[in-house]
Amino acid sequence: MKIEIWSDVACPWCFIGKRRFEAALADFPHRDAVEVQWRSYQLDPGLPEHYDGTELEYLSTRKGMAPQQVSQMFNHVAEQARGEGLEYRFDNVVVANSFTAHRLIHLAAAHGQQDAAKERLLSDHFEHGKDIGSRDYLAALGSDLEIPDAEVEALFTTDKYADDVRNDVEDGRALGISGVPFFVIDRKFGLSGAQPTETFTAALSQAWQDANPLVLVNSGDGEACGPDGCSV
Repeated sequence: MKIEIWSDVACPWCFIGKRRFEAALADFPHRDAVEVQWRSYQLDPGLPEHYDGTELEYLSTRKGMAPQQVSQMFNHVAEQARGEGLEYRFDNVVVANSFTAHRLIHLAAAHGQQDAAKERLLSDHFEHGKDIGSRDYLAALGSDLEIPDAEVEALFTTDKYADDVRNDVEDGRALGISGVPFFVIDRKFGLSGAQPTETFTAALSQAWQDANPLVLVNSGDGEACGPDGCSV
């Protein structure tokens, strides 16, 4: 079973959704047969590489939201994050374009480190105030993930993996995805948003049953018991 997750590093609900999905997957009896692939999505592809201002100022000015409304949203999201063991610090968030970070995730996938890269980027962005658009930060992260320096350097000197990011975005649009996180199971089942863990659990079970229907192998009825008694 393959699960594709469209997500942006700059999306606070994406980290919360990741935790809830992981909790469901950990208890899923067939988890070893599940392949998870992170797909790229950008909430604001037109964002400059670096934005001179806070997250609150960014949402207020570029998204047209009232500062009080933004603060209330931050409080609500932070509370939900704490419920998943995450400590969001919106006052320290560095607003930056996530395109190169998505390219790094694709590079990490080639080294079997896709989930680790996604985890670090989300945590560093929302919990530790790291600049996910910084060349120095991304190079250091690549080193932490034991990706060869030359391959990480290519992200800054070439367009490597740029088409992969764009193709992810186009695939998402073709599927009708207009917000993230968005979870697609076997290209048949979709879940939008950071759903409760029990919703992910139900979706995993339904998708597994759909892909692995029970096949009756005997040709006739054998002796059995039911609500009205046992056969004689």
